[in-house]
Amino acid sequence: MNVLAIDQGTSATKALVVAPDGAVLGMAEVAVHPRVVAGEGVEQDPEELWHSVVSAGRAALDDAGVSAGAVGLANQGETVLAWNRASGRPLSTALSWQDRRARGVCEGLAEHAAELTARTGLPLDPYFAAPKMAWLRAHVTRDGVVTTTDTWLVQRLTGAFVTDAATASRTLLLDLDRGVWSAEACACFGVDPAALPAIVGCAEPIGETTVFGGRLPVTGLAVDQQAALFAEGCLAAGEAKCTYGTGAFLLATTGALARRSRAGLVAGVAWRLGDVTTYCLDGQVYTAGAAIQWLERVGLLADAGALDATAGAVTSAGGVVFVPALAGLAAPFWKPTARAAFVGLGLATERGHLVRAVLEGVAAQVAVVASAIEADLGAPLVCFRADGGLTRSRVLLQAQADLLQRPVEVYPSPHATAMGVAALARLGVGAVETPEAAVGGWRPASVYEPRIDAAEAAERVSRWQLAATTATAL
Repeated sequence: MNVLAIDQGTSATKALVVAPDGAVLGMAEVAVHPRVVAGEGVEQDPEELWHSVVSAGRAALDDAGVSAGAVGLANQGETVLAWNRASGRPLSTALSWQDRRARGVCEGLAEHAAELTARTGLPLDPYFAAPKMAWLRAHVTRDGVVTTTDTWLVQRLTGAFVTDAATASRTLLLDLDRGVWSAEACACFGVDPAALPAIVGCAEPIGETTVFGGRLPVTGLAVDQQAALFAEGCLAAGEAKCTYGTGAFLLATTGALARRSRAGLVAGVAWRLGDVTTYCLDGQVYTAGAAIQWLERVGLLADAGALDATAGAVTSAGGVVFVPALAGLAAPFWKPTARAAFVGLGLATERGHLVRAVLEGVAAQVAVVASAIEADLGAPLVCFRADGGLTRSRVLLQAQADLLQRPVEVYPSPHATAMGVAALARLGVGAVETPEAAVGGWRPASVYEPRIDAAEAAERVSRWQLAATTATAL
C-alpha cells in the first residue's frame, strides 16, 4: 500500500508518496514563510500552513501518478495557535517554536519549575507550547481553543479533535508517566484540560479526509523529530539520531521507561503504538540551518551552496569559536537570554574561519548534548545517525564525528520525517505488523569516522563550553 506522507515544517511543507518498499514515487514541496516580529516573536500564517499541506499533498500524488491508501502527518511540535472549533477559523497567527515572547510567562512561574519538570519531563522554557498558549491568552484572544498546529490541521482534514502522544509531550501539560493531561500543570498555565484535544497513538485510524481526492484514512501522526527517530530505526534504548535542519535536534530512545534527565535534557514520548509507549531524551540547538541563513544575511556567505567551499578554504577555524545562541541556548543550558558570540577573533581571521567556526560551533553543542544523554543513560550511545538538509555539509559532519569520537551514519533520504510518518501510517492502517517491518532496512549514504584523537576532541569541546559560559552572561 502506498502512503501519502506530509511533513509540515518550519520553512516548507513536504509531501511524499511512499511505496511499500520505501521507494519515493512522487514528491512536492511548498514553501511557507515564518516572519520575525518585535519582541523576539516568530509567527506563521495558519492559512498558509493549511494551503501548503493541501497543495503539497495533491502535487505529490499528481507527481506519483498513483493512488495512496493512507495519510500520515508530521508537525512542527511546539508551534501553537488560537482557533474557533466550530468553524476552524484561526483567531491568531501561529506562534512558532522559535518564538520567545513567552519568556515572561516562564519567569512568573519560576517557583513551579521543578514541579513542572518532574511531572512533564520538560524544563520551563518558552520553547514549549504551554507558555506560548498562556501568552496568546494574555495578549491576543480569550476566544476559541489554543492548541498545537497538528490539532488544527487534523480537524480540518478529518473533523477529529486530537493530538498524538508524542506531540502532547512537547506542551508542558502532559503527565509523562500516566500519558494524560496533568490537571496540576494545566492549572499553572491557566489551561482547562477539558478544552484540550484527545490524546491518541501515533499509528492508528484517526478519521478520513477527502481533500486529496477520494476518501483516505489518516493513520499516522507524530511530531517531526520523533518521526525522524522512527524512520532511522532508533527503536532500542541508546540508539540516537540528530536532525540538522533549521535547528539541530538530537534524540535518543530510552525504551519503555520515562526517564527524567539529571543533565538538563528533555524527556518525552517517542511514540505510542497501541498500548505501548516508547520514550526518548532529547536536546536542541536552536540555530543550525538558521545560523547558515544568518551568515548569508550578513554577507559572510554568498549562499548555502557555497558553505563547504568557504569553510574548506581554510584548514581550521583559526582559533575562532562560535556559540550558536542566535535565539538563545537550549539544552542543556536553558538560557533564553544567551546571545551568540564569536570568540578568538584576530587580525588574521578570515571569512572562511568564521564560517567554519559556525559549523564547528553547532557540532560542539550537539556533542555536549550527546554527552549529557550518555550521562543520563549511564552508558555510551549505541549509534549516532544524522539527517536533514545540513548533512550536505561534509565539513559539519566531519566535525561532528571528530567531536563525538564516534562514527556518524548519514540517513540515505533527505526526508527522514516524512519517511517516519509514512512508516507510522503504514503500521496504523494495518499494512505491516511491527515497527521493524514498518521502517524496513536501510544502509547509510555515508559514514564519517573521527580524524582527531580523544584528547584533541575534549580540548575543542572544553573551549566551546568556556565560550558558551561567556555567551550566557551577555
